[in-house]
Amino acid sequence: MYRISFLVLLLAGTGAFVQAQDTTKRKTIDITSSFKPVLREAVKINFNAAPPAVDTSRPRLAYTIPAQYLFLNYQPGEMKPVALQRDSAKPWENYNYIKVGVGNVHIPYIHTGLSFGDGKTTFFNLFANQLSSKGNLDFQKNSLTDVKFAGTVKTASKLEWNGGLGFKNDVYYRYGFRPDTLKFTSDQLKLTYQTYEGELSLRNTEPTEFGLLYHPNIKVNVFSNNSNPSANEVNTVLNLPLEKTIGDNYAFDLGFTANLTHYHLPLSGATFDQNNNIYMVNPAFLVKTSNLFLQAAVTPSWDQKVFHLLPNFLADISTSDQRFTLQLGWIGYYDKGSYQRFESINPWLAAPDSLLNTRVQEWYGGFKGSISNHFSYAAKIGFQQYKNMALFVNDSALNNQFDVRYEPSMDALQLHGELSYIAGDEFSATAGVNFYDYRHLKVNAKAYGLLPIEFNTHLKWQAFKDFWAKVDFFAFDGARYLTADGKAFKGDSGADLNAGVEFKILKQLNLWFQMNNIFNNKYERWHQYPVYGFNVLGGVVFTFGQK
Repeated sequence: MYRISFLVLLLAGTGAFVQAQDTTKRKTIDITSSFKPVLREAVKINFNAAPPAVDTSRPRLAYTIPAQYLFLNYQPGEMKPVALQRDSAKPWENYNYIKVGVGNVHIPYIHTGLSFGDGKTTFFNLFANQLSSKGNLDFQKNSLTDVKFAGTVKTASKLEWNGGLGFKNDVYYRYGFRPDTLKFTSDQLKLTYQTYEGELSLRNTEPTEFGLLYHPNIKVNVFSNNSNPSANEVNTVLNLPLEKTIGDNYAFDLGFTANLTHYHLPLSGATFDQNNNIYMVNPAFLVKTSNLFLQAAVTPSWDQKVFHLLPNFLADISTSDQRFTLQLGWIGYYDKGSYQRFESINPWLAAPDSLLNTRVQEWYGGFKGSISNHFSYAAKIGFQQYKNMALFVNDSALNNQFDVRYEPSMDALQLHGELSYIAGDEFSATAGVNFYDYRHLKVNAKAYGLLPIEFNTHLKWQAFKDFWAKVDFFAFDGARYLTADGKAFKGDSGADLNAGVEFKILKQLNLWFQMNNIFNNKYERWHQYPVYGFNVLGGVVFTFGQK
């Protein structure tokens, strides 16, 4: 009861207080003090870097230098750097030499080279050779006289003129008659070949403002012999190449080639004249990058007025370090049918009664590369088709001269390999092998006169200062041939090893000595014509016109 009475009194007092307030007054808020909010100062984080640990190890830097794939038929000439002359007007020091020698087969041997010019804008060279040799067989002898002048002139407008004149006189004897008891005079067996030649070319050493590179050139030679019948021919080759560069990686080539031959053969009571001409137009599109060389082209050609379209597609695909390159190709070309070219292959050749050009198409694939900075390699497999291939067959009388027979169609499988080790100018060794499998002949039973296997190697070594040594070795498998009664046989294989040394005995005088056919293998490259046996040759080399 007490709690209830207290609650009633509390409610009555609260109601009286509410009724006593003034409800007409506007509600307001009175601020008796001001408040200014302030953010607390942020705490900054301090970064204190720790010093790096000391690395005492030596870094190993690897350098990759692309190998240079140079497979030269001839050894490069010795380079002799000279100090810069204070007087720029002092003439260029030329390099001249005379090499003479004698031996049990070669009597005498003379080889000389002379150079002229200032070495900056004019370069002139004169080369001369004289060689006479005589073997143990009757009429087994020959001689060679060769003189050639070559010059180069550079102009201020970035043009380069090149020219040359030459004369060559070869003398051979048809000593390969059977039986060897037959009697002949020297004039009956003597063969004399003479060649007069001249050439001229012009090229720009830098592209024009329109990116053009040009190199027109012409070569003319007159070739003749004194045999019966005495034949002669005039050969002219004109090339007009032009290249248009498109940026750094593309180019377009356009060229024209005229290979002209006029052949004259006097016969009994008449003469035979033939024009054997080839004309070709050479358009090609080129792609050149660090990893790819691509050539896409077709070559329209006219062989004795007969049209043929030749392919010309090449592709070289390389790795980024240039140590391996894949090679692919489908190409077509001509081997010119001329008396001069046939004589360079077989000097005991009878004057041909007609001239035909050999047309070749080839499909090949291969690779090249390097294992180290000194060792390089290359290999190729190819399939070739020949049209009008020239074969060399012994005549049916004395078998001491060869006639040219043309095979209308023939195929061949080719395997080729190369190895090379080059260590500067001190040591170089190269080796190469070629294997041919001739098949599908239409007229002739075999590929007469063509070697199925060839191997050659060359080594040059500067063993000590002013002392050089060299070794040459080559071998082959015998070619097919016909006897006088028309029977076909296979020739024997042959091998030849040559070695020589050269060393300085005076400042401008070197002594040299060479041994040839060390195995004394009297093999026959051409049937009934054995080569010289073991022979030695030595002499001196005198150099002048240099310090």
